[in-house]
Amino acid sequence: MKLLNYTTSYFAGILLLIITVWAGLFYYNMLDEIYDSMDDGLENQKLLVMQKASQNPQVLQQSNFDEGYYKIREISFEQAKHQRDLYLDTLMYMQNEEDFEPVRLLKTVFRQDNKYYEMRVITSMVEEDDLMEDLFFSLLWLYVGLIGSILILNNYLLKRTWQPFYYLLERLQQFKLENYKPLTLKKTPIDEFQLLNQTAEKLVQSNLEAYNSQKNFIQNASHELQTPLAISLNKLELLLESNNLTEDQLNQIAGVMQHLERLTRLNKSLLLLSKIENKQFEPEEKINLNQLLKKLIEDFAGQIEYKEITVNLEAMATCEQTLNPDLATILLLNLFKNATIHNYPGGFIHIQVNENSIVIENSGKAEALDNKQLFTRFSKINSSSSSNGLGLAIVKAIADVYHFRISYSYEQKHVWSIYF
Repeated sequence: MKLLNYTTSYFAGILLLIITVWAGLFYYNMLDEIYDSMDDGLENQKLLVMQKASQNPQVLQQSNFDEGYYKIREISFEQAKHQRDLYLDTLMYMQNEEDFEPVRLLKTVFRQDNKYYEMRVITSMVEEDDLMEDLFFSLLWLYVGLIGSILILNNYLLKRTWQPFYYLLERLQQFKLENYKPLTLKKTPIDEFQLLNQTAEKLVQSNLEAYNSQKNFIQNASHELQTPLAISLNKLELLLESNNLTEDQLNQIAGVMQHLERLTRLNKSLLLLSKIENKQFEPEEKINLNQLLKKLIEDFAGQIEYKEITVNLEAMATCEQTLNPDLATILLLNLFKNATIHNYPGGFIHIQVNENSIVIENSGKAEALDNKQLFTRFSKINSSSSSNGLGLAIVKAIADVYHFRISYSYEQKHVWSIYF
């Protein structure tokens, strides 16, 4: 939900609650005023009737409401002494409406010529159901009008006010560290948005500096390590060619060379992994993965023949994906190499290529691998000293860069699946 709609929904809910409470209070206050006004009118009518009765005794003979708005009957002193003015709501049949309608009634007692009379005076009153209906529809239209006004205000005035925020959001979504372009932000007179723009610019600049520093450090460190490693290996190779070394010395030198070669491979892998995560492989093109797999099988022909592994490439469709050629090769190379190295002599590798997926199945150790540790750095499938534990981590990094999905399962065979 967008910010403006989110705030509007809160305004609508709060406004509905406020109007509902206000409507209840207004209704009861209005009824109280109406009753006060009618009671005052009834009191005035009572006095007028009493005044009229003192001038014309015939008034005391009106015993029903057929001829007017009051009726009078004579009562005893005993009946009269306990009565007080009483205001009541009741119903009376109205000829014009042909139905019973609500009326307000005043029941009172007065004395004239030492006789006591009970008088009832009536007046028409507002029907509460009609009043409630009118009030409900009036408030409903008020509520709709207010919500409509808020929506118009949000979509025109507030939307224009929030333009610098949405522009900054759009620029941040397009921002890429590996392809940096300066942020061009809109000027705004609003202090909070000015502060937000300044903070965003500082944050972007800080991240860019950290990114460039890290990238340069990795490149420099890799380069500086490669040179002494290569020199050390060359000198050890020259030393091995000496004729005055004992067998024990030769074995020790060979062991040192193995560790140096492993360190060289590790250095290259870490540099590659860093470049992948930092998206430093820019050129992309459409790659035919079927042809790339065929080439990899040819490249591994010697090792496949040596281990007597049966390789079957089943192309159900042509799989073409847009990505960096080097990363495409590394992705499939690491998976195929993994299936070859960790296979047993006389095993098999089955590759199925579909339009949007590649599945590699291979024989190997008769137990499932640990899915939680499978793609973590320096996690080894077995204790082979030739592996640096970064092959599958590199595969996962490439998949994440291009939003591919890679999965592993064990079904009496090891199954690696890539979904593009």
